[in-house]
Amino acid sequence: MEKYQLYATMGSGFEDVVAKELHALGYETRTEKGRVFFEGTQEDIARCNLWLRTADRIKILLKEFKATDFTTLYDETYAYDWAMLLPPDAAFPVKGRSVRSKLHSEPDVQRIVKKAIVDKMSKQYRRRGVLPENGTLYQLDIHIYQDKARLSLDTTGDSLFKRGYRIEHGGAPLKENFAASLIKLTIYDGTHPFVDPMCGSGTLPIEAAMIAKNIAPGLKRDFSFDKFDWFDQKLHQNLIEEAKSMQTPAQAPIWASDIDQSILEVAKLNAHNAGVLQDIRFKQVAVKDFKTDLTNGVIVSNPPYGKRLKDRQGAEALYEQMGEVLKPLSSFSQYYLTADQKFEDFYGKKANKKRKFFNGNLPVIFYQYWAKWN
Repeated sequence: MEKYQLYATMGSGFEDVVAKELHALGYETRTEKGRVFFEGTQEDIARCNLWLRTADRIKILLKEFKATDFTTLYDETYAYDWAMLLPPDAAFPVKGRSVRSKLHSEPDVQRIVKKAIVDKMSKQYRRRGVLPENGTLYQLDIHIYQDKARLSLDTTGDSLFKRGYRIEHGGAPLKENFAASLIKLTIYDGTHPFVDPMCGSGTLPIEAAMIAKNIAPGLKRDFSFDKFDWFDQKLHQNLIEEAKSMQTPAQAPIWASDIDQSILEVAKLNAHNAGVLQDIRFKQVAVKDFKTDLTNGVIVSNPPYGKRLKDRQGAEALYEQMGEVLKPLSSFSQYYLTADQKFEDFYGKKANKKRKFFNGNLPVIFYQYWAKWN
């Protein structure tokens, strides 16, 4: 089968996490900021969309070249065999990004690339006038960084964080791939207890349960490549059947609690949709009243940040309660995500390690407290 130059995109700071996932799937990788490159066939495109827990998208790198003027950008784009990729009725919007490059006007970059593709397809398909663009979506991207242009095709569609299990509600939960990335930064592998004492709508324990049971995160959704006319549709279905056969029972308890019973009901429904409701013990309990007889486990949680003054005071009081109740659980490795730079002061202990990320546009810190299991 034909091999493609592929790359996965991800949130800044999670490149190594995605690279490790790809290595575990058997791929050799090359990493740069926001991207991990690898080679693969159509089957690999389907497999990575199905199995990657921590990436955003899988894209095919169509062509890369140096472009310091619009003539070169047009000519290099025009030179690609677009009829090989796009049927005559394809809808092919072009997204553009330019960073630290001479061609800095992103609307102009998009317009020139789009014109070059339209002109080439009109010649190849012997069409006059406007192309219909009323068929399958082929999302194209032009990215120029330091004058190096990359043309790519998105194979994913909706971002990989959209697993298909989460119902909408008024809160602002962690995205599923962000939650999975945090878990992948811990020592959790499904063989020890997992606890989230402030679980909200349940994203962290659900992702932990899916890891523990080896459930492919993309099992309940489709992807853009499913509609590409040149893509072998049997591959995806075969991989779905294979993934279902690879699921295993959970080996260790997963506990999820929250003070809000209404949000716990949302979490339970999400867990049901993900196929892991029976694997998670949900309980309404405030952090100050939390107790467990479990040992040698992992706590991962996303406590409230407290952006406003009143909320911040409440969050700081919560961090103190966490220190009183959770810090004594010395056999648990503990990991907390918050935007509060003074979290350690209120929790009462310095973290072994801190990593900085962005949750959306908000800078956050992942505080890591390590334990030695007995």
